[in-house]
Amino acid sequence: MTVPEMGRERRTTAAVLTQPAGGQLRPRRDPDWMIRQLPVQMVSHDFFRRFVSIFQELGAGLMEDVDNVDAVLDVDVAPVEFVRWLGSWIGADDIDSSLPEELQRRLVVGAARTLTWRGTAAGLEDYLELLSGGEAQVEDGGGVHRAGEAPPDPGWVRLRVASTGLLSRAEFVALVRDEVPAHARAELYVGDTLIWSTSQEMSSE
Repeated sequence: MTVPEMGRERRTTAAVLTQPAGGQLRPRRDPDWMIRQLPVQMVSHDFFRRFVSIFQELGAGLMEDVDNVDAVLDVDVAPVEFVRWLGSWIGADDIDSSLPEELQRRLVVGAARTLTWRGTAAGLEDYLELLSGGEAQVEDGGGVHRAGEAPPDPGWVRLRVASTGLLSRAEFVALVRDEVPAHARAELYVGDTLIWSTSQEMSSE
């Protein structure tokens, strides 16, 4: 190889973008990406090539991590342990690792989407649909009323789902309990069956 050819080769880009089937551009790194950045005289010397290749091998792993950092932050593909850690950023820090992996990911996504509505009827309904995978209904005694026209007992909420989805009833109740406002008396129904209420818990204490 002549010196001019080596000079041109050394100036080539270390990573070339390729487009996989998914459509997202990913870098395909040249295996000699660090060696090719050396001056021509050093490239032609075997000792320098072998010496730099040590750091090239160590650096390759770091570069691959950087290339894939967007995937690490993607709840759909990140390791499930990392997904739970991401959930802790937004208050979803009590996700049980024994839950189905698909559900753990859905919980984090749902927590991010409903964060500003947490504790409201709309937020509870969205959360129930997320857990059950089906439609949910939420009724409560809250509202905006004229002075003197407020109902005497607004502090209640009634939750209804068709099923508990991938969860057992006990697991479903444990997750819902943490989302119900502390001051509200709550009832949770699966179909027409009452499976949990705050009054039952109070009477059992």
